Amino acid sequence: MERLLRLGADGLAALGQSNAQPTDGPVPDTAEQVYISSLALLKMLKHGRAGVPMEVMGLMLGEFVDDYTVTVVDVFAMPQSGTGVSVEAVDPVFQAKMLDMLRQTGRPEMVVGWYHSHPGFGCWLSGVDMNTQQSFEALSDRAVAVVVDPIQSVKGKVLIFHNYKSFIGCHRCFRLINPNLVIANQEPRQTTSNVGHLSKQSKRLSTVLTDIITLYLLITSLEDEEKMTPEQLAIKNVGKMDPKRHLGEHVDELMTSNITQSLGAMLHSVVFT
Repeated sequence: MERLLRLGADGLAALGQSNAQPTDGPVPDTAEQVYISSLALLKMLKHGRAGVPMEVMGLMLGEFVDDYTVTVVDVFAMPQSGTGVSVEAVDPVFQAKMLDMLRQTGRPEMVVGWYHSHPGFGCWLSGVDMNTQQSFEALSDRAVAVVVDPIQSVKGKVLIFHNYKSFIGCHRCFRLINPNLVIANQEPRQTTSNVGHLSKQSKRLSTVLTDIITLYLLITSLEDEEKMTPEQLAIKNVGKMDPKRHLGEHVDELMTSNITQSLGAMLHSVVFT
């Protein structure tokens, strides 16, 4: 009966919007991944550890590479007072001044989300945290919230959870679900199993030039070897290690050890069984 009523309501809504053009808006994907740099992670852990037993908060700087990838390259702390289970809202004046100073130091990335700590009681979003995340998502739909537990992180394992996908660690990344979609029994996220592709300009120019030079030298050396006579090849590596000879000796040693072990196991099975 409830299904019939729901279908009837959907039909009436469709009649009222019959003249409207159907739209297929972008929906966040479950394959979206958040990459946190080592610098940003260490800063979050250090900031969270310094604030124990109180909560601390900060903003994450990075970029939205594509529809499936969010990168976090740096973070900075926010001045606020916190309790054991809640933290104050963001100070917009301090945020604007801090971003301006970071741009002057060569850090032009945008704010992609925020982080705060839950010292000793796990990674989750309280009611105050949800309100804070809602304000961030009002500015950017793809803003993420990272929760850090500095107490459990120093026990030898570090956790990163992102977009409701669980991984082993003591950090979690959250994004709110629109309650209207849940009430309407609609899927808030699409599933395509696509892994975010890296930006084509993710590598620095120096790294690309180094790779090109290395490849060029390798090709040049191979071309030179093809032009050498057997006598020249024999004395080519005099006074230095011959990589081909070293690899061949290592393979022969491994093969000999493997054959010896196999023969010993066969003799053991024949003699002692």
